[in-house]
Amino acid sequence: MGAVHEAVSTTSGEAQAFYDQGLAYLHAFVWIEAARSFHQALRIDSRLAMAQLGLSYAEGELNRPAEAGSALERARELAKESSDRERLRITLRGLELDAIAHPRDPGRLTMYRRGLDEAIVHYPRDTEMWLLRGMAESPSPGDRGQGAPAGSTIYFERVLAIDPDSPAAHHYLTHALESAGRIDEALQHGCAFATLAPAVPHARHMYGHDLRRVGRADEAIAEFLAADALETDYARSERIPIDADWHHQHNLDLMATSFQYVGQMKSAELRFREAFAIASPLTVEEFAKREWPAFLIDRGRWDEAIAAAGTMIAHPSPIVATTGHILTGAALLSAGRLAEAADRSNTALRTLKGISQGAGLVTPSFEELQGEFFLRTGQRDKGRAMLARVVTTLRRQTGPDEWIQALFTLQAIARTAREVGDWELAANVARQMFGHDRWFAGTHYAAALCAVHAGDHRRARAEFSLARQYWHGADRDLPELRITEEWLSRNPR
Repeated sequence: MGAVHEAVSTTSGEAQAFYDQGLAYLHAFVWIEAARSFHQALRIDSRLAMAQLGLSYAEGELNRPAEAGSALERARELAKESSDRERLRITLRGLELDAIAHPRDPGRLTMYRRGLDEAIVHYPRDTEMWLLRGMAESPSPGDRGQGAPAGSTIYFERVLAIDPDSPAAHHYLTHALESAGRIDEALQHGCAFATLAPAVPHARHMYGHDLRRVGRADEAIAEFLAADALETDYARSERIPIDADWHHQHNLDLMATSFQYVGQMKSAELRFREAFAIASPLTVEEFAKREWPAFLIDRGRWDEAIAAAGTMIAHPSPIVATTGHILTGAALLSAGRLAEAADRSNTALRTLKGISQGAGLVTPSFEELQGEFFLRTGQRDKGRAMLARVVTTLRRQTGPDEWIQALFTLQAIARTAREVGDWELAANVARQMFGHDRWFAGTHYAAALCAVHAGDHRRARAEFSLARQYWHGADRDLPELRITEEWLSRNPR
């Protein structure tokens, strides 16, 4: 799981060991086992305040805020037997929970950051303080390191200067460097995390989603499969429902999109179906389910896409429901049912206006729907302008989920442009796809079709050849691959 140690006030070596294990699990995003480890430490030493503090973090990540607060209160009650440093850690957690409870009051987060800055002055070699400070750099209170911005890197790098083999620092640096768009460096730290903690599903997963950003999609899929095997074996051996682990669905999502990326649509469909069937208490995971109807639209299976989107429409979250309306509109639009698509677009707009927080997650998809509607109804200039904004927004996406969805969205826009005969737009979007990912077979396929239309057979042959190369493991009945091979066979030179 990775070697992690923080000396705490206990006379029991076994309690210390279970505390360290819980801490390692926290840094690896294995929340259930973190909680179990801290509970075991408390069975051995019921006065161990830091184990209660650890429980506060674990319960918070398990979406149990009341239990997180109760664990902190128990830690405060035991704090008189703790060291000054431990009492400070407990105080800092209180500031963090206060910031989490008041996300619209930036002063609370500022107070938490200031407390961490002062703590680091007193304990300059305390790696846990530095890790917490790096996570606190996120604009979102309570961020667990997954949304670490570029500014977090200096704090995590400080941890590595103290402990070069810190799996936690390598983990969080991978996230922060992804946010900064420094993928080659993120890949190095992702590899280090996976090497230091090979039994951590998230470590294998992290390495995977950076491998696919550098043209190593097959290796990425192998890492996602390894993470899936670890999670499945864990759930079976511990008799824990696998859908109780948030990471399982998340890993399935990235695995499915990776299979889609390499043209293995049958394997992608299996994982999309499995992930879509898991009911998650997390809005972000329910929002991620948009990938399944989007996949069905990409494959021309519009009625199935509408049915899947209907499941999302029924969700209580307005973000998820609005996304369902948008996807329904996109399916109707692709099927040529323009009037119904317009009605659905209007419904999506009404629900979008009712979203008080998180509308930015949905807005690009809605603008894409509107832009494509304008293109398909002869309003070319209006459609182009709107889609240009969408493309700009998409190209700024840095997260692993957002990055690949941006790629597939660019692919969809290029296809729409070709279908309506706007080859100038199709060529422009193909160029954007090159900037986003030059290793994607779909990028070269889009460029090849534009070259054929322009009569540039030399360019078309080069691009179709690269598409075939990158689709080397694709399903043999993949329509795009069949078109590629047929063109190459008809144009040997």
